[in-house]
Amino acid sequence: MFMGEYNHTVDAKGRLIVPSKFRDQLGNEFVMTRGLDGCIFVYSSEEWKITEAKFREAPQFSKKVRQLERFFITGAAVCEVDKQGRVLIPPHLREHAGIEKEIVSAGAVNRIEIWSKDRWQDMNEFDDVEEIAEQMADLGLTI
Repeated sequence: MFMGEYNHTVDAKGRLIVPSKFRDQLGNEFVMTRGLDGCIFVYSSEEWKITEAKFREAPQFSKKVRQLERFFITGAAVCEVDKQGRVLIPPHLREHAGIEKEIVSAGAVNRIEIWSKDRWQDMNEFDDVEEIAEQMADLGLTI
């Protein structure tokens, strides 16, 4: 499980140091793709296979399925960690997430989310977490 929040910077070439706790779980090769809410989703190779299987099983005659598939699959890139623990974030993903320099890597159970620091702060300014928790409990998610 991925958890925790790490602040880093992206270098001039678009490389990011992958936090060692995440690197241990990801391995040397993993998948990055466009994420929801303007971030980048990072999946281990094993988790990506599960995601691919879900798309294979989804009804391809559904326009919404095809649109979501295009969003995630066409934006995906296989990435490798170099000897210094860095990974190059592809330019199209940096653009999607508005990443210029400061970023936040956040564990999100089965994936990592990479955010521009400004967007991360904007997305986490809410005061209705109790209401959200109640709505999630109605969907069967209790903590």
